[in-house]
Amino acid sequence: MSTRSVVPFGPQHPVLPEPIHLDLVLEDEKVVEAIPSIGFIHRGLEKLVEKKDFNDYVFVAERICGICSFMHGMGYCESVEHIMNVELPPRARYLRTIWAEMSRIHSHTLWLGLLADAFGFDSLFMQTWRIREKILDMFEYTTGGRVIFSVNKIGGQRKDMDAEALKKLLATLDEIEKDLHSITKTFLNDSTVNTRLRGVGVMTKQQAHDFGAVGPFMRASGIGLDMRNLGYGAYPDLEFEPITSEEGDSYARTYVRIQEIFQSINLIRQAVAKIPDGEIAVPVKGFPKGEYFMRVEQPRGEAIYYVKANGTKFLDRMRVRTPTFANIPAMLEMLKGCQLADVPILILTIDPCISCTER
Repeated sequence: MSTRSVVPFGPQHPVLPEPIHLDLVLEDEKVVEAIPSIGFIHRGLEKLVEKKDFNDYVFVAERICGICSFMHGMGYCESVEHIMNVELPPRARYLRTIWAEMSRIHSHTLWLGLLADAFGFDSLFMQTWRIREKILDMFEYTTGGRVIFSVNKIGGQRKDMDAEALKKLLATLDEIEKDLHSITKTFLNDSTVNTRLRGVGVMTKQQAHDFGAVGPFMRASGIGLDMRNLGYGAYPDLEFEPITSEEGDSYARTYVRIQEIFQSINLIRQAVAKIPDGEIAVPVKGFPKGEYFMRVEQPRGEAIYYVKANGTKFLDRMRVRTPTFANIPAMLEMLKGCQLADVPILILTIDPCISCTER
Protein backbone atom coordinates (compact mmCIF):
# COMPACT_ATOMS: atom_id res chain seq x y z
CA MET A 1 0.00 0.00 0.00
CA SER A 2 1.32 3.43 -0.94
CA THR A 3 2.00 6.06 1.67
CA ARG A 4 -0.91 8.46 2.05
CA SER A 5 -0.48 12.22 2.00
CA VAL A 6 -2.90 15.12 2.39
CA VAL A 7 -2.80 17.96 -0.14
CA PRO A 8 -4.85 21.13 0.43
CA PHE A 9 -6.87 22.34 -2.56
CA GLY A 10 -8.24 25.88 -2.27
CA PRO A 11 -9.75 28.03 -0.95
CA GLN A 12 -7.84 30.10 -3.51
CA HIS A 13 -7.11 28.35 -6.79
CA PRO A 14 -6.82 29.64 -10.39
CA VAL A 15 -9.69 27.45 -11.59
CA LEU A 16 -12.06 28.50 -8.77
CA PRO A 17 -13.86 31.85 -9.10
CA GLU A 18 -15.02 31.46 -5.48
CA PRO A 19 -13.46 29.94 -2.36
CA ILE A 20 -13.93 26.29 -1.44
CA HIS A 21 -11.36 24.22 0.43
CA LEU A 22 -10.78 20.48 0.04
CA ASP A 23 -8.28 18.31 1.87
CA LEU A 24 -7.34 15.69 -0.71
CA VAL A 25 -6.10 12.39 0.71
CA LEU A 26 -3.73 10.90 -1.89
CA GLU A 27 -2.01 7.61 -2.58
CA ASP A 28 0.73 8.65 -4.98
CA GLU A 29 -1.25 10.83 -7.46
CA LYS A 30 -4.59 9.10 -6.86
CA VAL A 31 -7.33 10.72 -4.75
CA VAL A 32 -8.78 8.30 -2.20
CA GLU A 33 -10.82 10.81 -0.18
CA ALA A 34 -11.83 14.47 -0.31
CA ILE A 35 -12.80 16.37 2.86
CA PRO A 36 -14.58 19.73 2.26
CA SER A 37 -14.45 22.93 4.28
CA ILE A 38 -16.98 25.61 3.39
CA GLY A 39 -18.24 28.81 4.98
CA PHE A 40 -15.59 31.30 3.89
CA ILE A 41 -18.10 33.83 2.51
CA HIS A 42 -21.20 33.33 4.67
CA ARG A 43 -23.13 36.62 4.81
CA GLY A 44 -26.19 35.78 6.90
CA LEU A 45 -28.73 36.81 4.25
CA GLU A 46 -31.48 34.50 5.53
CA LYS A 47 -31.39 36.21 8.95
CA LEU A 48 -32.36 39.51 7.31
CA VAL A 49 -36.02 38.42 7.02
CA GLU A 50 -36.31 39.49 10.66
CA LYS A 51 -35.45 43.09 9.73
CA LYS A 52 -36.62 43.51 6.12
CA ASP A 53 -40.21 44.03 5.00
CA PHE A 54 -41.28 40.96 3.02
CA ASN A 55 -41.76 43.17 -0.06
CA ASP A 56 -38.24 44.56 0.25
CA TYR A 57 -36.64 41.18 0.91
CA VAL A 58 -36.83 40.35 -2.80
CA PHE A 59 -33.86 42.70 -3.26
CA VAL A 60 -31.90 40.65 -0.70
CA ALA A 61 -32.89 37.36 -2.33
CA GLU A 62 -31.59 38.60 -5.68
CA ARG A 63 -28.22 39.27 -4.07
CA ILE A 64 -27.72 35.68 -2.95
CA CYS A 65 -25.82 35.24 -6.22
CA GLY A 66 -24.82 37.46 -9.12
CA ILE A 67 -25.28 34.72 -11.72
CA CYS A 68 -28.61 33.28 -10.53
CA SER A 69 -29.99 36.59 -9.21
CA PHE A 70 -33.17 36.64 -11.27
CA MET A 71 -34.24 33.12 -10.33
CA HIS A 72 -33.52 33.66 -6.63
CA GLY A 73 -35.84 36.67 -6.73
CA MET A 74 -38.42 34.70 -8.69
CA GLY A 75 -38.29 31.70 -6.33
CA TYR A 76 -38.80 33.93 -3.30
CA CYS A 77 -41.65 35.89 -4.92
CA GLU A 78 -43.47 32.75 -6.04
CA SER A 79 -43.23 31.31 -2.51
CA VAL A 80 -44.84 34.40 -0.96
CA GLU A 81 -47.41 34.61 -3.77
CA HIS A 82 -48.53 31.04 -3.06
CA ILE A 83 -48.93 31.83 0.65
CA MET A 84 -51.01 34.94 -0.16
CA ASN A 85 -52.98 33.19 -2.96
CA VAL A 86 -51.88 35.80 -5.48
CA GLU A 87 -52.77 34.93 -9.08
CA LEU A 88 -50.12 36.29 -11.44
CA PRO A 89 -51.20 37.91 -14.72
CA PRO A 90 -50.38 35.62 -17.68
CA ARG A 91 -47.98 38.16 -19.18
CA ALA A 92 -46.00 38.29 -15.94
CA ARG A 93 -45.60 34.50 -16.00
CA TYR A 94 -44.22 34.68 -19.54
CA LEU A 95 -41.85 37.53 -18.69
CA ARG A 96 -40.47 35.55 -15.75
CA THR A 97 -39.93 32.54 -18.00
CA ILE A 98 -38.12 34.57 -20.67
CA TRP A 99 -35.78 36.20 -18.14
CA ALA A 100 -35.22 32.86 -16.40
CA GLU A 101 -34.10 31.22 -19.64
CA MET A 102 -31.89 34.21 -20.44
CA SER A 103 -30.28 33.61 -17.04
CA ARG A 104 -29.68 29.97 -17.97
CA ILE A 105 -27.95 31.00 -21.22
CA HIS A 106 -25.82 33.50 -19.28
CA SER A 107 -24.84 30.95 -16.62
CA HIS A 108 -24.00 28.14 -19.04
CA THR A 109 -21.94 30.33 -21.38
CA LEU A 110 -20.07 31.71 -18.37
CA TRP A 111 -19.33 28.14 -17.28
CA LEU A 112 -18.20 27.08 -20.76
CA GLY A 113 -15.74 29.97 -20.77
CA LEU A 114 -14.37 28.98 -17.37
CA LEU A 115 -13.98 25.38 -18.60
CA ALA A 116 -11.98 26.56 -21.62
CA ASP A 117 -9.86 28.74 -19.32
CA ALA A 118 -9.18 25.74 -17.08
CA PHE A 119 -7.80 23.89 -20.10
CA GLY A 120 -5.58 26.88 -20.91
CA PHE A 121 -7.60 27.29 -24.13
CA ASP A 122 -7.63 31.09 -23.98
CA SER A 123 -8.99 31.78 -27.46
CA LEU A 124 -11.98 29.48 -26.82
CA PHE A 125 -12.51 31.18 -23.46
CA MET A 126 -12.65 34.63 -25.06
CA GLN A 127 -14.93 33.51 -27.90
CA THR A 128 -17.35 31.95 -25.40
CA TRP A 129 -17.49 35.05 -23.24
CA ARG A 130 -17.96 37.20 -26.33
CA ILE A 131 -21.22 35.29 -26.83
CA ARG A 132 -22.08 35.75 -23.13
CA GLU A 133 -21.73 39.52 -23.52
CA LYS A 134 -24.61 39.53 -26.00
CA ILE A 135 -27.06 38.06 -23.50
CA LEU A 136 -25.80 40.46 -20.80
CA ASP A 137 -26.42 43.36 -23.21
CA MET A 138 -29.99 42.14 -23.64
CA PHE A 139 -30.43 41.98 -19.86
CA GLU A 140 -29.25 45.58 -19.66
CA TYR A 141 -31.59 46.60 -22.48
CA THR A 142 -34.67 44.93 -20.98
CA THR A 143 -34.10 45.38 -17.23
CA GLY A 144 -31.49 48.15 -16.86
CA GLY A 145 -29.01 45.83 -15.10
CA ARG A 146 -26.36 43.34 -16.14
CA VAL A 147 -25.94 41.49 -12.82
CA ILE A 148 -28.79 42.46 -10.48
CA PHE A 149 -32.04 43.12 -12.36
CA SER A 150 -34.67 44.02 -9.72
CA VAL A 151 -37.63 43.30 -12.01
CA ASN A 152 -39.38 40.78 -9.72
CA LYS A 153 -41.87 41.84 -7.08
CA ILE A 154 -44.63 40.18 -5.08
CA GLY A 155 -47.54 40.08 -7.51
CA GLY A 156 -45.71 40.33 -10.83
CA GLN A 157 -42.98 42.28 -12.59
CA ARG A 158 -41.68 45.84 -12.28
CA LYS A 159 -40.83 46.14 -15.97
CA ASP A 160 -42.26 44.94 -19.26
CA MET A 161 -40.78 44.10 -22.65
CA ASP A 162 -42.44 45.90 -25.53
CA ALA A 163 -42.65 44.55 -29.09
CA GLU A 164 -39.40 46.25 -30.07
CA ALA A 165 -37.51 44.69 -27.15
CA LEU A 166 -38.86 41.23 -27.95
CA LYS A 167 -37.89 41.63 -31.61
CA LYS A 168 -34.38 42.68 -30.62
CA LEU A 169 -34.14 39.74 -28.22
CA LEU A 170 -35.03 37.27 -30.98
CA ALA A 171 -32.45 38.82 -33.32
CA THR A 172 -29.79 38.54 -30.59
CA LEU A 173 -30.69 34.90 -29.98
CA ASP A 174 -30.24 34.19 -33.70
CA GLU A 175 -26.70 35.62 -33.46
CA ILE A 176 -25.94 33.67 -30.29
CA GLU A 177 -27.20 30.41 -31.80
CA LYS A 178 -25.05 30.87 -34.92
CA ASP A 179 -21.92 31.70 -32.92
CA LEU A 180 -22.56 28.90 -30.47
CA HIS A 181 -22.73 26.25 -33.19
CA SER A 182 -19.16 27.07 -34.22
CA ILE A 183 -17.57 26.97 -30.75
CA THR A 184 -19.45 23.88 -29.54
CA LYS A 185 -17.71 21.87 -32.27
CA THR A 186 -14.47 22.57 -30.41
CA PHE A 187 -15.89 21.64 -27.01
CA LEU A 188 -17.41 18.40 -28.29
CA ASN A 189 -14.99 17.28 -31.03
CA ASP A 190 -11.50 18.66 -30.28
CA SER A 191 -9.13 15.81 -29.41
CA THR A 192 -7.35 17.76 -26.65
CA VAL A 193 -10.63 18.67 -24.96
CA ASN A 194 -11.90 15.09 -25.33
CA THR A 195 -8.76 13.75 -23.64
CA ARG A 196 -9.44 15.85 -20.56
CA LEU A 197 -13.19 15.09 -20.40
CA ARG A 198 -14.06 11.62 -21.73
CA GLY A 199 -14.10 8.86 -19.13
CA VAL A 200 -13.01 11.28 -16.40
CA GLY A 201 -15.09 11.78 -13.25
CA VAL A 202 -17.74 9.17 -14.03
CA MET A 203 -20.88 9.38 -11.90
CA THR A 204 -23.23 6.44 -12.50
CA LYS A 205 -27.00 6.81 -12.57
CA GLN A 206 -27.31 4.94 -9.28
CA GLN A 207 -24.64 7.09 -7.61
CA ALA A 208 -26.29 10.29 -8.83
CA HIS A 209 -29.57 9.09 -7.31
CA ASP A 210 -28.06 7.89 -4.03
CA PHE A 211 -26.02 11.05 -3.40
CA GLY A 212 -28.83 13.43 -4.35
CA ALA A 213 -27.23 15.12 -7.35
CA VAL A 214 -29.31 17.75 -9.16
CA GLY A 215 -29.34 19.68 -12.42
CA PRO A 216 -27.03 18.99 -15.38
CA PHE A 217 -24.74 17.02 -13.05
CA MET A 218 -27.62 14.58 -12.44
CA ARG A 219 -29.03 14.61 -15.97
CA ALA A 220 -25.60 13.81 -17.43
CA SER A 221 -25.89 10.49 -15.55
CA GLY A 222 -29.19 9.61 -17.21
CA ILE A 223 -31.80 10.91 -14.72
CA GLY A 224 -34.34 13.05 -16.58
CA LEU A 225 -35.64 15.24 -13.75
CA ASP A 226 -36.27 18.93 -14.39
CA MET A 227 -38.15 21.17 -11.94
CA ARG A 228 -39.56 23.22 -14.83
CA ASN A 229 -41.96 20.31 -15.36
CA LEU A 230 -43.62 21.17 -12.03
CA GLY A 231 -45.53 23.89 -13.86
CA TYR A 232 -44.39 27.27 -12.54
CA GLY A 233 -44.05 30.29 -14.83
CA ALA A 234 -45.18 29.74 -18.42
CA TYR A 235 -43.55 26.32 -18.72
CA PRO A 236 -46.89 24.42 -18.86
CA ASP A 237 -47.55 26.24 -22.17
CA LEU A 238 -44.13 25.42 -23.67
CA GLU A 239 -42.84 22.22 -25.25
CA PHE A 240 -39.57 20.76 -23.98
CA GLU A 241 -38.02 17.58 -22.59
CA PRO A 242 -35.16 17.28 -20.08
CA ILE A 243 -31.80 16.84 -21.82
CA THR A 244 -29.89 13.80 -20.59
CA SER A 245 -26.83 11.72 -21.33
CA GLU A 246 -25.98 8.20 -20.21
CA GLU A 247 -22.17 8.42 -19.93
CA GLY A 248 -22.02 10.33 -16.64
CA ASP A 249 -18.50 11.67 -17.26
CA SER A 250 -17.16 15.21 -17.60
CA TYR A 251 -17.84 15.15 -21.35
CA ALA A 252 -21.49 14.27 -20.71
CA ARG A 253 -21.87 17.18 -18.29
CA THR A 254 -20.41 19.52 -20.90
CA TYR A 255 -22.71 18.11 -23.60
CA VAL A 256 -25.84 18.52 -21.43
CA ARG A 257 -25.08 22.16 -20.61
CA ILE A 258 -24.37 23.01 -24.25
CA GLN A 259 -27.64 21.44 -25.37
CA GLU A 260 -29.49 23.28 -22.60
CA ILE A 261 -28.32 26.58 -24.07
CA PHE A 262 -29.94 25.68 -27.39
CA GLN A 263 -33.02 24.49 -25.51
CA SER A 264 -33.27 27.83 -23.67
CA ILE A 265 -33.08 29.69 -26.97
CA ASN A 266 -35.96 27.56 -28.26
CA LEU A 267 -38.01 28.11 -25.09
CA ILE A 268 -37.59 31.88 -25.34
CA ARG A 269 -38.73 31.79 -28.98
CA GLN A 270 -41.81 29.82 -27.96
CA ALA A 271 -42.57 32.22 -25.10
CA VAL A 272 -42.19 35.31 -27.31
CA ALA A 273 -44.53 33.78 -29.89
CA LYS A 274 -47.19 33.02 -27.25
CA ILE A 275 -46.84 35.92 -24.78
CA PRO A 276 -50.26 37.50 -24.20
CA ASP A 277 -51.04 41.19 -23.82
CA GLY A 278 -52.21 42.56 -20.51
CA GLU A 279 -51.04 43.66 -17.09
CA ILE A 280 -47.65 42.68 -15.69
CA ALA A 281 -48.56 42.88 -11.99
CA VAL A 282 -51.53 42.80 -9.63
CA PRO A 283 -51.89 44.82 -6.41
CA VAL A 284 -51.02 42.89 -3.26
CA LYS A 285 -52.55 43.91 0.07
CA GLY A 286 -52.12 42.60 3.58
CA PHE A 287 -49.44 40.38 5.04
CA PRO A 288 -48.60 36.73 4.34
CA LYS A 289 -49.49 34.05 6.90
CA GLY A 290 -48.56 30.41 6.39
CA GLU A 291 -45.71 28.52 4.82
CA TYR A 292 -44.74 27.27 1.38
CA PHE A 293 -42.10 25.02 -0.14
CA MET A 294 -41.11 26.11 -3.67
CA ARG A 295 -38.79 24.41 -6.16
CA VAL A 296 -37.34 25.98 -9.31
CA GLU A 297 -34.81 24.78 -11.86
CA GLN A 298 -31.77 27.02 -11.54
CA PRO A 299 -29.00 26.71 -14.17
CA ARG A 300 -27.13 24.42 -11.73
CA GLY A 301 -30.18 22.40 -10.76
CA GLU A 302 -33.04 22.24 -8.27
CA ALA A 303 -33.20 25.17 -5.85
CA ILE A 304 -35.58 24.97 -2.88
CA TYR A 305 -37.19 27.98 -1.19
CA TYR A 306 -39.00 27.58 2.12
CA VAL A 307 -40.90 30.61 3.40
CA LYS A 308 -42.76 30.77 6.72
CA ALA A 309 -44.84 33.88 7.43
CA ASN A 310 -46.62 34.97 10.61
CA GLY A 311 -49.10 37.60 9.41
CA THR A 312 -46.77 40.58 9.91
CA LYS A 313 -44.48 42.38 7.48
CA PHE A 314 -41.50 40.41 8.80
CA LEU A 315 -41.20 36.74 7.89
CA ASP A 316 -40.35 34.04 10.43
CA ARG A 317 -38.08 32.17 8.05
CA MET A 318 -36.74 32.11 4.51
CA ARG A 319 -34.57 29.09 3.77
CA VAL A 320 -32.76 28.38 0.51
CA ARG A 321 -31.30 24.99 -0.45
CA THR A 322 -29.07 25.68 -3.42
CA PRO A 323 -28.03 23.24 -6.19
CA THR A 324 -24.33 23.35 -5.35
CA PHE A 325 -25.03 22.36 -1.73
CA ALA A 326 -26.93 19.32 -3.04
CA ASN A 327 -24.15 18.44 -5.49
CA ILE A 328 -21.23 18.54 -3.05
CA PRO A 329 -21.74 14.98 -1.65
CA ALA A 330 -21.85 13.56 -5.19
CA MET A 331 -18.78 15.59 -6.14
CA LEU A 332 -16.82 14.17 -3.21
CA GLU A 333 -17.73 10.65 -4.32
CA MET A 334 -16.81 11.47 -7.93
CA LEU A 335 -13.34 12.64 -6.87
CA LYS A 336 -12.47 9.26 -5.35
CA GLY A 337 -10.12 7.39 -7.65
CA CYS A 338 -9.31 10.32 -9.92
CA GLN A 339 -5.85 11.71 -10.59
CA LEU A 340 -4.71 14.83 -8.74
CA ALA A 341 -4.24 16.65 -12.07
CA ASP A 342 -7.93 16.12 -12.91
CA VAL A 343 -9.31 17.58 -9.66
CA PRO A 344 -9.68 21.21 -10.89
CA ILE A 345 -11.59 20.15 -14.00
CA LEU A 346 -13.81 17.74 -12.07
CA ILE A 347 -14.77 20.37 -9.51
CA LEU A 348 -15.52 22.79 -12.32
CA THR A 349 -17.79 20.30 -14.12
CA ILE A 350 -20.39 20.50 -11.32
CA ASP A 351 -20.41 24.30 -11.91
CA PRO A 352 -20.07 25.18 -8.22
CA CYS A 353 -21.60 28.43 -7.00
CA ILE A 354 -20.21 29.05 -3.53
CA SER A 355 -21.90 32.43 -3.14
CA CYS A 356 -25.30 30.67 -3.44
CA THR A 357 -24.27 27.83 -1.16
CA GLU A 358 -23.05 29.99 1.71
CA ARG A 359 -25.39 33.01 1.40
